Amino acid sequence: MPICLVLVDDHALVRAGLKALLQAQPHLQVIGEASGAEELLHLLAERRPDLVLMDVSLPGSDGLELTQQVLQRYPEVKVLVLTMHEDESYLVRAIKAGASGYVLKKAADTELLNAINTVYSGGTVVPPSLAVNLIREFYNKPGEKETTSVEVLSERETEVLRLIAVGYSNQEIAESLFLSIKTVSQDQGRIMEKLNLKKRSELVRYAMSKNLIPGSDKSKG
Repeated sequence: MPICLVLVDDHALVRAGLKALLQAQPHLQVIGEASGAEELLHLLAERRPDLVLMDVSLPGSDGLELTQQVLQRYPEVKVLVLTMHEDESYLVRAIKAGASGYVLKKAADTELLNAINTVYSGGTVVPPSLAVNLIREFYNKPGEKETTSVEVLSERETEVLRLIAVGYSNQEIAESLFLSIKTVSQDQGRIMEKLNLKKRSELVRYAMSKNLIPGSDKSKG
């Protein structure tokens, strides 16, 4: 089955270019387009895409607030933010809104396609150029209650957590560590239980707060 996508951008030419790029991939299918919040919510009431490709700047609405609305109503849908804003404050807001990834419009076509595949597989995508600032945002803010120490995790659980945070899917983690997907899923469950976290996005933020992802790390591939 193809990955079904909905494109959200107020520029028709941008949507047309994206659609042409995506439809050229045999495993991707664009099932709808929207120029703003009202169109998107109406579209989602009729169709259930696997993934929404979301712009930030929309007429009369904020793409990041819209992301939160979409995920509250349709938690099974994944949102990948595609934006021109190379600003850590937008990235932080996107993560807080529940987006599974953040890609810059200036990125190469292959980066966008890889991001779609990663997010669909359960991974998270963060631009390396913004990773350092994201780490700084979540790194032990003064007055915050300290999160459970990473020392409660085993060596393998720590490595699974690190790979989750840099955007690997469970399948890719299994192949990298020579484990079964079932074992990786069990490890992820134990990590969440030990750290008292409930979402994959929370694991990413936790790993960044503990500096498990050096800012100089390159994206996989």
